[in-house]
Amino acid sequence: MSTVRGARERARIEVTAAIKDEARRALAAEGAAKLSLRAVARELGMVSSALYRYFPSRDDLLTALIIDAYDSIGAAAEHADAASVAAGAPPRARWTAVCEAVRGWALERPHEYALIYGSPVPGYSAPPDTVGPASRVANILIGILRAAYGDGRGLALPPLPDALRPEAARMTADFAEGLPPEVTAALVGAWAQLVGLLSFELFGQFNRVVEERDLFFAHAVDRLAYGVGLTAV
Repeated sequence: MSTVRGARERARIEVTAAIKDEARRALAAEGAAKLSLRAVARELGMVSSALYRYFPSRDDLLTALIIDAYDSIGAAAEHADAASVAAGAPPRARWTAVCEAVRGWALERPHEYALIYGSPVPGYSAPPDTVGPASRVANILIGILRAAYGDGRGLALPPLPDALRPEAARMTADFAEGLPPEVTAALVGAWAQLVGLLSFELFGQFNRVVEERDLFFAHAVDRLAYGVGLTAV
């Protein structure tokens, strides 16, 4: 029985992977809003009822793709940071390495990037299961800032208006415990700007505006690092 069960589990894993691969091809061709379980099943030579045993609805399939994308970009960022730490890089260099890894992932997988950071899919609401994977990259950046603040290696406090201090304190308590509120507020702004930089590059807003994309991104990321308080090179 265990052999049969193992074979069934392997088959389910293989079919699930094939469904998601085909769904990613559909995303690239038509976008998330037009993702159809029937179309995916047809391309795989499956009847729709068989596919529903793996993903009961379009939203279930979308959620699986979204979690995979967040986990993939998170793994790329974590790998880059681990390599930087192993090399003895200071916090500012770790920040740059993570941002470059995120950009590299986005350029290789633009349609998956669009799925998680592009326009919302009409009729779809992401479930709580996506929160953890979605936080992986941000948590790495938070960890870099905590390290800089903890050992005093070049983390300055960005300016923070008094009116914004209660909100910055709330955000710190919610997801960035251990950081000064000034740094938390600056980090949220920097994260939004990083996503904006990537979106402009991927979706064509830099066309006929920025030609030296690598150099421009490196400069922008360096300015973001400075803005969150990573003043030491």
